[in-house]
Amino acid sequence: GKGGIICDPRDMSFRELERLSRGYVRAISQIVGPTKDIPAPDVFTNSQIMAWMMDEYSRIDEFNSPGFITGKPLVLGGSHGRETATAKGVTIVIREAAKRRGINLEGARVVIQGFGNAGSFLAKFMHDAG
Repeated sequence: GKGGIICDPRDMSFRELERLSRGYVRAISQIVGPTKDIPAPDVFTNSQIMAWMMDEYSRIDEFNSPGFITGKPLVLGGSHGRETATAKGVTIVIREAAKRRGINLEGARVVIQGFGNAGSFLAKFMHDAG
């Protein structure tokens, strides 16, 4: 599932974003976690926001919980390539499905729902593929 907050973070200060991020984690802390649902970054989030969220969850859980969230900075246990991972996976699936169906992707049109992190990288990867 996905969750979110209706706001425009571009209109918020650094401190407002931090308070909002930490408050969001407090609100969802009972339904997320390393063995439940793991929050991931999306539109207008970044590694700093994910770090605040991980820190807040660790305070609530009273344990360092890097597995609670993805998209955190590398120094906090984040993964290289996280920003493009979803789109790379979808690109591979599309290529393999097209190959099995005998569809030539060069010049093909692709419909992408959404243009957040995954959608924007998918558009780039599909464009690069021809």
